[in-house]
Amino acid sequence: MMLFGLACQIVGAFIVKNQIRYAESLWFGVLFAVVSSIHMARTLDRALVDPSCTAKVLTRGYVLRYIAVAAVFIAISLTAVLNPLIVFLGYMSMKVTAYLQPLTHRFYNWMFHETDPVPRPLSEEEEREDISREGVCLPE
Repeated sequence: MMLFGLACQIVGAFIVKNQIRYAESLWFGVLFAVVSSIHMARTLDRALVDPSCTAKVLTRGYVLRYIAVAAVFIAISLTAVLNPLIVFLGYMSMKVTAYLQPLTHRFYNWMFHETDPVPRPLSEEEEREDISREGVCLPE
């Protein structure tokens, strides 16, 4: 996300007249995307702890992020402190990095001489444990 922000900053340096407002808006959007990504990863970690309440935890996390994005963009639009379009550009760095993830994953595997683990089927005992596991949904 930071590399995308840097690329947008360099391109914007040649196009935009108000460099300071552009930079503030762009980097706020990138920072907001980083925070949203961290929240998304933590939500996924919590959701996968107990398969019986995965949908509930994922939905709660999604709604919370959606409300946060809406609130931030409404506040930015009403106050005109930052440029909402440039903030949106910075926030879209999350989407760009998601699409680039397979390429960066291969690059890191090549760079650090790592290989992905080979998936193996569950044994019958592990499968029974997985099916019989029931728990209470953990609060967020």
